[in-house]
Amino acid sequence: MQTLVWLREDLRLRDNPALHYGAARGEITPVFIYPESLGGASYWWLHHSLKSLEMAFAEKEVRLILRTGEPEAVLLELADQVEADALVWNRVYSPKGIEQGAALKESCAGSIETRSFNGQLLIEPTEVLTKQSTPFKVFTPFWRNCVANLQPKEMLDIPNFTPTSHSIESENLDTWGLLPTTPDWSAGIAERWQPGEEGAQQRLAVFLETVISKYADGRDVPSEENTSMLSPHLAFGEISSKQIWVDTQEAMASRQVSSDNGKKFLSEIGWREFSRYLLVHFPHITKEPFNTKFENFPWHSDSTLLAAWQKGQTGYPIVDAGMRELWATGYMHNRVRMITASFLCKHCLTHWHEGMEWFWDTLVDADIANNTASWQWVAGSGADASPYFRIFNPILQGEKFDKHGEYIKRWVPELAHLGSKYLNKPWEADEETLKSAGITLGVNYPMPIVEHKQARQLALDAYASIKG
Repeated sequence: MQTLVWLREDLRLRDNPALHYGAARGEITPVFIYPESLGGASYWWLHHSLKSLEMAFAEKEVRLILRTGEPEAVLLELADQVEADALVWNRVYSPKGIEQGAALKESCAGSIETRSFNGQLLIEPTEVLTKQSTPFKVFTPFWRNCVANLQPKEMLDIPNFTPTSHSIESENLDTWGLLPTTPDWSAGIAERWQPGEEGAQQRLAVFLETVISKYADGRDVPSEENTSMLSPHLAFGEISSKQIWVDTQEAMASRQVSSDNGKKFLSEIGWREFSRYLLVHFPHITKEPFNTKFENFPWHSDSTLLAAWQKGQTGYPIVDAGMRELWATGYMHNRVRMITASFLCKHCLTHWHEGMEWFWDTLVDADIANNTASWQWVAGSGADASPYFRIFNPILQGEKFDKHGEYIKRWVPELAHLGSKYLNKPWEADEETLKSAGITLGVNYPMPIVEHKQARQLALDAYASIKG
């Protein structure tokens, strides 16, 4: 029997139910189709992830087929070429992914078997509902319900493959042009990351062996690597959430990992589940506010403020450090993501769409569900959102979470010689202090683009205008 396996956000061999099913049937042909709508950093990651996957398949004497085109047409043509009697895939929970899967099943009805699997989530979004059979809108009861009903099945090993006996042409990954060239801005990203399944496995192992011991208390400290750094690997499906759940539970059971650290980490995996859950039940949220009250919010459109934010030139050191880390590495610490996002939405009154699009283009872990839910959460318009009137003070946030200034000084080296008293508010320093630190405000470091107290009041006034 011949099975065509359509790969998308599941670029791995381990614990891959679609691949496992296809391998059990007989000969397989795995195929990946060029995605049209990724950001620049994600295309960089995709190139290296696919290169890794090609090599992993080649070791099993299987060829990964790469194609460009409309997925339904490409898959039906390939199915005909390999004389496939089954077409299988792991589900993608974005509106477009759901639509593509449904259309494909309809097109193949009566001709070949089609089957989809949950290769991405711990529990299906349609299986988690309130007592009133409605979707949850608040994280805590959602996650409590998930944990109570969660029974992850046994992990699937890498299967024994039988490659297709048909000769099938594949496009060349290098000709897809996924890597930046003029200019090549990827040096910092390449230095920090190892895309691919093996990189994901190593990252999880190191995290559970050492890093997680500081997780509950240290995850908010941006100068230290106390988080799992698994988000891009999860975004591309190089590791399954089920493996993370199972391995973490086993580490907790053996007391390798404390209950506090383990549960806190798994609750963050829960937030990832919640973002996909929201996207399945409320697909309009990629474009419209979850809270309809925000449809009339008086956002401003100021290209100068937006550009300063994007370049890390706002005059607020913790914000600038985060935006520069993002540009250099394709990543930003989660605490700082909240600070920078809050600054854009509430200090600059810039629509969350603008921030969401910038993160989509610059993050290696860009993910439509997380990106949408997180930006709406910060903006105050999302499900279980941070109240709009909760406006992060970037000065106090920097002083609280970067107590010794190590993060700021790493990414904003202009301030490296400024003492802690003024590090988060250099505009308050006297001329002699600035001069001795080599700082000329407005020349080698900007003055604040907005004044905090005034910006805060404008944000509260804007919120008051929609409360009624």
